[in-house]
This record gives sequence, structure tokens and C-alpha cells, in this order.
Amino acid sequence: MLTRLLLALVFIPMLIEARLAAVNERAQFARGGVEPPGDVYAIMRVAYPGVFLAMIAEGAWWPGHEHVLAGVTVFVGAKILKAWAIASLGEAWTFRVIVRPGVQLVASGPYRWLRHPNYVAVAGELAAVALMSGARIAGPLGTILFGLLMLRRLSVEERALRAGSR
Repeated sequence: MLTRLLLALVFIPMLIEARLAAVNERAQFARGGVEPPGDVYAIMRVAYPGVFLAMIAEGAWWPGHEHVLAGVTVFVGAKILKAWAIASLGEAWTFRVIVRPGVQLVASGPYRWLRHPNYVAVAGELAAVALMSGARIAGPLGTILFGLLMLRRLSVEERALRAGSR
């Protein structure tokens, strides 16, 4: 039961976000958006759902270590932060790093306090699913590995944002 609930909780919003990201990506490219070299998107697009699947599978294989209430609390907070970031960026929110030269950076919503709230939210989602599933191995390992991908992506994104805002 918990396994099915976690699969729905994770992958239904992920599919909705993927659809929105695809629409926004087309809009960004149509308006002159540029995708910088060196991004790890190709790896992230597989690793992101893969880490969640690994955690949920581990929890199904080795149940009884779940911290569901703590995980739900963190997950809801992460989703609220992510929704706020998406709403604040509007059409500029995508899965890919796409920069439109000369466009001002968003400094409202959570961007008023955090440079990259979406990445904070993703880290929260990963930690939350590790807690909810009880994934003692895949949870920390997957979160660390995906965190390293996010750090690589942040360097690409920061470089692109600096170059695009000139």
C-alpha cells in the first residue's frame, strides 16, 4: 500500500512538472533562449526519477523503517517551495538551463531569499522520500549523488546567467 502511494505521490507531480517544463522550454527557445554547453541535463533526466524509484523499491523490499509523518511534512514543504519557485519564474521555469540574453533575473517570491529555491526543493523531495520509504541505503546515496549533479548544474547555470544578463 505504501509503495503504491509513494509512487503516485512522487510520479504524478513529476509528470505534471515535466509537461509544464516542456511547454516552457518551447516558449523560451521561441523567444531566443539559449542552452549553455556542459549541462548535465541528460544524466539528470534519468537520475531524478531513478533515485526516487530506487528509494521506493528499497522501502518495498525492506519495509518497517519508514518515518512517514516526518517525510510527508518535508515533502509537502518541498512541494510548496517548488510551486512558489515555478510560479515566480513563470514561463522561465524549465527542467533545462535556458537563458534569454538580456532578460532580468527574477528577484521575487522565494528568489528574494534563495538564489536557487528549486534545487532546495528537490533536495527536500529526495530527503522526504528517503524518510517515507525507509530507504536507508538508496536514500542517502541517491541524495548525495543527485546533489553532486545539482552542484555541477549550478555551476553551468550560474555561468549562463552571468553571461546572459550582460
